[in-house]
Amino acid sequence: MRRYALRDDQWTRIEGLLPGRSGHVGMTARDNRLFVEAVLYRYRAGIPWRDLPERFGSWKAVHTRYSRWAKGGVWERLLRHFAAEADTEYAMLDSTVVRAHQHSSGAPKKGVVSRPSGAARVA
Repeated sequence: MRRYALRDDQWTRIEGLLPGRSGHVGMTARDNRLFVEAVLYRYRAGIPWRDLPERFGSWKAVHTRYSRWAKGGVWERLLRHFAAEADTEYAMLDSTVVRAHQHSSGAPKKGVVSRPSGAARVA
């Protein structure tokens, strides 16, 4: 199995929730699995659309279809469906606090006078 590929059991769970199913009005999308894997690959790898591997087809076609699904609410519908199924019995929150020096946070330094720019000296 490829690193970012969906397992068959994962695909079976989402396949019926996607547009383009047979019996629906419009063109049936035979390549929904490849498309979903392309989107997952893009987000998991943290790459720009243009850097999608060629095995997913044209990056522009993937991006266009992704945008169309986003505008149509497909991704939100998928996330809501799986959020409702989530088993949160053992969910945990991490409330770790990491202290940082005041200067690392961009806080103004005390007692520092800003110097005039070079343009002020020329005038």
